[in-house]
Amino acid sequence: MPCIVSRRVSPSSGVSLSFRSGTSTPFSFGTTITSEQVNYDGDRSYGDAPKGLDRRKTVAVGSLPANGSGLHEMHGNVRERCEDVYDANFYGTPAAAGPDPVSTSGSGDRVARGGGWDRLAGTCRSARRNGRHPSNRSADIGFRLARPLR
Repeated sequence: MPCIVSRRVSPSSGVSLSFRSGTSTPFSFGTTITSEQVNYDGDRSYGDAPKGLDRRKTVAVGSLPANGSGLHEMHGNVRERCEDVYDANFYGTPAAAGPDPVSTSGSGDRVARGGGWDRLAGTCRSARRNGRHPSNRSADIGFRLARPLR
């Protein structure tokens, strides 16, 4: 008999916890990032970080340092499509203060997070969200599967 494992696309709140890895800074690596830590357009740095490498493509998971939770490529590489419906105003509401907030109303777009290999370093910030329609296809957008912890 086959074993069926429940999987889903991650909600934005779960992605946020994974991004932050226990920190309160814009990036799990601190107040800024470099292209040695994150795959983004290194010509367009964030804060006082120096310009860096622009790889112009994705990298294999595990190519760059892991965050404090042991997860690789949480910032940059590809924007991560999330389960949530995109609502630009949702994260300022009381509903967003819950333990696992998921936006279910708003546009037909889904939340996309995390920046990408062809994006500004600032788009890789933990709190950065934008909306992308589910039919939108791009070389810098993907998803992670999540499974319930037992």
